[in-house]
Amino acid sequence: MGRLFLITLEGNVYSCKHCQTHLALAEDIISKSFHCRYGKAYLFNNVVNVNVGDKEERMMMTGMHTVADIFCVGCGSIVGWKYEAAYDKSQRYKEGKFILERFKVLDPNGSHYVVSPEVQLIGSDADDA
Repeated sequence: MGRLFLITLEGNVYSCKHCQTHLALAEDIISKSFHCRYGKAYLFNNVVNVNVGDKEERMMMTGMHTVADIFCVGCGSIVGWKYEAAYDKSQRYKEGKFILERFKVLDPNGSHYVVSPEVQLIGSDADDA
């Protein structure tokens, strides 16, 4: 596999809940109004220490998008997805941006996001873009 080189971020960092690999800075959050299968998700301008999976078409709450899952390079866990393309003109601001699912990452203070039992288990996208 080779040697793994990780980027260490300075400041308020979101990290993988399984292996604590740094993923993104709090200052790179664009929106906290997104939702996914397990509850809240945040849209980031930039993330690090992830591998981008294969592109696929996905129907989201805001329409059809081309997305690719993103995986933590430390442990291989899926931590969110990257928006590759949006078909609706009003959704194009998401292109090239990343979603981190709150259920799968640690807050900058090290706390976990707790999934409530009433979370809807289908769909994923912003509730107000």
